[in-house]
Amino acid sequence: MAFTDFRFGTVGTPRSTPKKPGGTIGTIRYLSELKLHAFEIGWVRSVRVSEKTCAAIKENADESGMHLSVHAPYYINLNADDDEWPKSRKRLMDAAFYGNLAGATDIVFHPGSYFGQPPEEVLPSAIQRLQDCVDELRNQGNLVVLRPETMGKGALLGSLDDTLVLSKEIEGVEPCLDFAHLHARAGDGTINSYTEWVEILERYEYFLGGKALKCLHCHLSGIEYGNKGERNHLMLNDSDFNLDALLRALNARNCGGRILCESPQDMDKDALQIMDAWKIVSGEALQPDQGSSS
Repeated sequence: MAFTDFRFGTVGTPRSTPKKPGGTIGTIRYLSELKLHAFEIGWVRSVRVSEKTCAAIKENADESGMHLSVHAPYYINLNADDDEWPKSRKRLMDAAFYGNLAGATDIVFHPGSYFGQPPEEVLPSAIQRLQDCVDELRNQGNLVVLRPETMGKGALLGSLDDTLVLSKEIEGVEPCLDFAHLHARAGDGTINSYTEWVEILERYEYFLGGKALKCLHCHLSGIEYGNKGERNHLMLNDSDFNLDALLRALNARNCGGRILCESPQDMDKDALQIMDAWKIVSGEALQPDQGSSS
């Protein structure tokens, strides 16, 4: 498998990004200098951006070869009541509209909460609501992929199967696989071995097909968890996350796409660590430089 089958980057702006020009454009330029070519713009509080700024973001991303996605506001819930749903829907649609203008191809969002209901009671309404969003986007000529994220607590809508069902039922929806969340969700330290990751990827392929493994959109960091799941994200080396096991599983299943780091402090450093580890696992580190004459 070729190293270039994955692009690596960050979710949001690393704190070491130079203050000038700053913002999204500054982050794109900084990550490009680090040879990181994926960036998830963090519009996690609200979407407050002009069309002019979006055009500038797209221009800089195109020049830098940056693959863009957007993390939509946290306050989206596919299981919201009828009064609250229009607000959630607008947040998701705003992220999709302006993200598309900025050149983003994927819109990541947190799918919400069960509110104590069983998943099988929540999913039918969630499917209908998300289908309605996709239909409107396609009618506007907007081809972004909506990506419900796998969540790190069992009380939240966003198990692996939740995201797979939403994706199987709706063309234009695919999961955002947050590997740290998948590890933390059960609260018992499972989903951290090569065998378990291979099983996750095989289930992904069973639901969505082999081609879907070539365009994964993934989050990765260390994580602290308790018996109810996620507590805090951590730097990889401060956690029990078995990075080598995950990367070997991805390589064994011939996966590709984007892996975006959201470690809490120096996410660019962890992103580079992930990229370097992938080079070793995939065999890229053993390949001669393109300029060599061997």
